[in-house]
Amino acid sequence: MEAALDLMRRISPNHAETALSALLTLLPHHSSSLLSQVDQPLQVLCDLESGKEFILCEYNRDADSYRSPWSNKYHPPLEDGLLPSNALRKLEVEANDIFSVYRDQYYEGGISSVYMWEDDNEGFVACFLIKKDGSKTGHGRRGYLQEGAWDAIHVIEVGPEEEGTAHYCLTSTVMLSLTTNDKSSGTFNLSGSIRRQMNLDLSVVEGHLCNMGRMIEEMESKLRNSLDQVYFGKTKEMVCTLRPPHEIVQPRMPDC
Repeated sequence: MEAALDLMRRISPNHAETALSALLTLLPHHSSSLLSQVDQPLQVLCDLESGKEFILCEYNRDADSYRSPWSNKYHPPLEDGLLPSNALRKLEVEANDIFSVYRDQYYEGGISSVYMWEDDNEGFVACFLIKKDGSKTGHGRRGYLQEGAWDAIHVIEVGPEEEGTAHYCLTSTVMLSLTTNDKSSGTFNLSGSIRRQMNLDLSVVEGHLCNMGRMIEEMESKLRNSLDQVYFGKTKEMVCTLRPPHEIVQPRMPDC
């Protein structure tokens, strides 16, 4: 199991679904653990009742159906599907509206979904998802890439309130993949994933959504910087080492 998880952490997000399917065949007795611990590129489904798209993941899945955060109904219909309490559902609706604004301002498009459910420690868990398709035919407004996707998964465990404070544990995963195909760069593919965790004890005076929003904003900034340094920085270093830019290539003087 440890080797399987280690393999999935190193494999390209483009091949994650195929690799996970193969591991489930090899390790059927670990299927529950693999599905809960391995992050895959996010999929999207349309809620016909609300006319909005929502993101599919393990956190809104029950059997073979997925709950929409907009209508609170399962697709395909499921009579006894798990639903959040009334109070948590109200918070979930508010979080989806706020996170849609956040997504539009930071990502210039894309799809977002927020799901919440009770846990066994008298607290609750919230999952914030963003999927941005930056390809020419995607949801982006620029469309510079031949293919491109940014999948962000933020899971926050919120503990019970004690003396006006609560403990927040945020686990964030970002999966990035992009492909270009033009004269300036040729065919180029870059993909990878990164995961980080943050633990904080915060006052609940301003509400849980304010605290969770600030944590996600801070974490996404750190993840973007890490991706820029690890993937783009190292790629640029390797390319410039193998093929130095023309301006730094010194012409060889002829021998006298």
